[in-house]
Order: sequence, then C-alpha cells, then structure tokens
Amino acid sequence: MDVEILARIQFAFTIAFHYIYPPLSIGLGLLMVIFEGLYIRTRNKQYEVLARFWTKIFALTFGIGVATGIVMEFEFGTNWATYSKYVGDVFGSALAAEGIFAFALESGFLGVLLFGWNRVKPWVHFVSTIGVFLGSVFSAVWIVIANSWQQTPAGYHIVGEGMDARAEIVDFGAMVFNPSSVDRLSHVWIGAFLAGAFLVLSVHAYYLLKNRHIEISKKAFKIALLVASIFSLSQLFTGHRSADGVAKNQPAKLAAFEGHFDSLAVADMYLMGWVDKENQKVTGLKIPKGLSFLLHQDLNHPVIGLNAFPEDERPGQVNAVFQFYHLMVAIGMMLIALSLLGLFYLLKGRLFETKWLLKMFVFAAILPQLANQFGWFAAEMGRQPWVVYGLLRTSDAFSQAVSAGQVLTSLIMFFIIYTILFLLFVYLLNKKIKHGPYDEKLIDKRSQTKDITEAILK
Repeated sequence: MDVEILARIQFAFTIAFHYIYPPLSIGLGLLMVIFEGLYIRTRNKQYEVLARFWTKIFALTFGIGVATGIVMEFEFGTNWATYSKYVGDVFGSALAAEGIFAFALESGFLGVLLFGWNRVKPWVHFVSTIGVFLGSVFSAVWIVIANSWQQTPAGYHIVGEGMDARAEIVDFGAMVFNPSSVDRLSHVWIGAFLAGAFLVLSVHAYYLLKNRHIEISKKAFKIALLVASIFSLSQLFTGHRSADGVAKNQPAKLAAFEGHFDSLAVADMYLMGWVDKENQKVTGLKIPKGLSFLLHQDLNHPVIGLNAFPEDERPGQVNAVFQFYHLMVAIGMMLIALSLLGLFYLLKGRLFETKWLLKMFVFAAILPQLANQFGWFAAEMGRQPWVVYGLLRTSDAFSQAVSAGQVLTSLIMFFIIYTILFLLFVYLLNKKIKHGPYDEKLIDKRSQTKDITEAILK
C-alpha cells in the first residue's frame, strides 16, 4: 500500500476508536443531569444513587476519550502536513474555541462532579454536573464545525499558490455557520444522546432480568426510554434535513449514498441493495421515484447523478458509501421501533415482565454506536476525493516526508495499544456494572447501624 492509503487507514482507525467514547460522555451527561435534577427536586435517594453510579461510568468513558483524542492532533502534523498547513487557520481557530469554551468548562467542573459528593451543597454539585455536560456538548460543537467546514467551506479566502496555498478566515461567523454545520451538529448531538440512553437501558434491563436493583432500575429505565423515544424520532428530522443539505451542497455524495448514476434523471430510493460500479447498476429493494419525492416532494423531479461529475471527482468506493449510509438509516429505524415498542409495553403495564423485550434492550446498546460509526464513514468516504470539498484533494494533503513503512509501523502499534485500552475499558465497565449502583461499604455501615439500633431497642 502507498502512503496515502495507509495514512487514511490509520486516521480512520484512530478516530473510529476515539468516537466510541465522546458520544457516550455526551449522552450519559444528559442522563446524569436528569437523575441529579430529579434528586434535587424530590429528595428521593434512588435518583442520587443513579446519578452517582452513572457519574463513575462517565468518568471512565471521559478518561479514555481524552487519551485517544490527543493522538489525532499529532497525526495531523505527522501524516497530513500539507492538509494541516492548508486548513491550519480554520482548524486552529475551532480547536482554540473548543479549548476556551468547552474543555475549560468541562475540566473546570469535572473535579467537583467526581469528588464533590458530600463536600459541597447539592445545588452546587448539580451546577457542576450541568457544567460538565455543557462542556462536552460545546466540545462537539467546535469539532463538528471544523469538519463541516471541510464539507462545505465558507467565510475564507485562499492565500498563496500551489503547495504554499492555505485557507484564511475572513468571516468567522460564516465559517461557524457554514451551510452544513447546524444540520450536522444536531444530527451528531442526537446520535450521542441515543448512545447514552441505550447504554442506560441496556444496563438496567440486565439488572431487571437478573432480579437485581429492581426498583431503582425501573425508575432509570423509564427515564432512559423516554429520552430514547424522543431523540430516536427527532433523528428522523435531523437526518432528513442533513440529506437535503448534502443534495444541495455535495450532490456527488448524495448520488453515492443512493447509487444514482444517471446525470440528471428521476431517482429511486433503495431500502437495501448492492452497487455494481462497473455496470452502473444497483440491485436491491427500492421505492420507485422515492428519492425524487423525498428531496423535492415531486415524483418526477430529476436528481443529479454521479455521471454528471468527472470520474476523478466522484467517490471511489461507491458501494461502501452506499452500504454504510443504508446501515445507518436501517439502525436508526430499528432504534425508533424498539423505543416505541418499549413505550407501548410500558403503557400496557407489561414492560418489566416481558423478558424477550428486556433482552433486546440489553443488546441494543451497540446499535447507536454502530449507527454513529457508519454515518461518519459514509460522510467521510462520500466526500472523496476531496479532503476539503472542491479545494484540496486527499492525494495532495498527506505528508511527503513520511514513508509507508513508518505509517504501517505506527498503525500496528496503535492497533495493539488501542486493543489493550478497549479491553481495559470493557473490563472496568463490566466490573462497575456487576458491582451495581449501590455503594457496598455504605450499605454495610447502614446495616451495622440498623443492627446496633435494634439491639439497643431490645
């Protein structure tokens, strides 16, 4: 393999591994705020126990997320030097804003969140929980803005020529609110909320199946199910808006999403299928004229296809883009169906006795994670051959001084280290889940106090 392919594989691997954790942090942050807010309002100790328990799991995901995220910034310099020089002004401002407005907020309140229990007033601790949650949300804002600028550049001008060319910001507001940033950000946020909600559903469904922590798990499950239902349905609207934006701003990417080759023709919408790039044909289950109607509310409205673009300006792996996009959509529909099914059984009063449904929720924790990964794969592979859409090709963006052997060696090292980190994460997460939400030492002390009180009374 050449340097470009290896560098792309390495960055894809590191960012895909890193992206396991930030969505969980954002999603769990929302649930932590809800649990602790309910405790502040009701003084029901079970909500406090839930807030404490999920704060411990949040800390685990946050720690590994920070460690794995730092690596990518170094890769920009080692493997993608031309890219870094080209977008440095844009990316640098977004990363600086993340540090000022997001990471400082998050890290500033993190100590109080983790170690402030019983040391500060409840409302102070609740404010720290909100601060950490908002910090994680704002962090996503600036990362998505930076990436969206690569998809739909705005608010810039080009300084220099050839290999010395670079983009400079001339309108910070236009850069922030570029044509795709708002729609993509809402889509990313909701994907993160779903990741957190379904992890909570999975863990408490497991407890219910094992007849452990039943009362507290019922409370947590109901809250997480409501969150999952709201945001799984909301994802339909943000996904549709995002697709409309892609059709307008990156028509070649949308054509790859649906395997649409004709330069300008009425387009079918495929529910599933397989793309034969050589023969420009898709075999699968489709809704005739469905894409034309979805984009334009007109069954006979033509849609721009891949053949409208020069071959060297189209995504190279059309079938892969098609599959990742449709897997994301399919999982999104599964999350909606599962959430609504859970609500139906809850309203019927049979949810917690329906074992097969609880088992489905146990394994459903992986679904939002897969949808998030597939969505990013489709978005990034669909942008090819551009690393900055219409401005900088990926083939021109990698470092000329790095050899294929160096990239391959570091890729193998990253794979080994990240595998160890992932196994450690799974081990610690499993340990915390098996331990349960209650502090055993606190329970022992309360039991001893109760025994002493009963002995005195006797």
